[in-house]
Amino acid sequence: MNTEIRFYHNAPDRLRVACVLAAKASGSGRKVSVLAPEGGMARQFDQMLWGFQPLAFVPHVPAGSPLAPETGVVIGSSVASLPHDDVLINLGDALPEEIDRFGLVIEIVGPSDPERLAARGRYRQYKERGYPLNAHDLAQRNGE
Repeated sequence: MNTEIRFYHNAPDRLRVACVLAAKASGSGRKVSVLAPEGGMARQFDQMLWGFQPLAFVPHVPAGSPLAPETGVVIGSSVASLPHDDVLINLGDALPEEIDRFGLVIEIVGPSDPERLAARGRYRQYKERGYPLNAHDLAQRNGE
């Protein structure tokens, strides 16, 4: 099993952390798929990517765009709609389908109890399936 799972917990703002991680990954040449199963979350993430770095732009498009295959960050509501197999950022509460197709799956856990409970469930499922897990406590990194 070659898929690595990284959990970033104690994120003060899940979408902001997702923006930072997507920008870093795409900036280093990786192709990033962002799973945002809720339409409102996908729109909010898209808007945040436009302006979260004042002097930089993170190229991104929705999964249905004709430019998706060559754009560094693609946002979709299902794994099947996402063209890139390198990095998956999961913004949903459920375990994503087809995890094995990705080299790296990133899970971002916010401070609320529902987010933490859902993340614990996903962590257990990944562990039961034998994926290598890495946890990063963002509270020790000043929110990033």
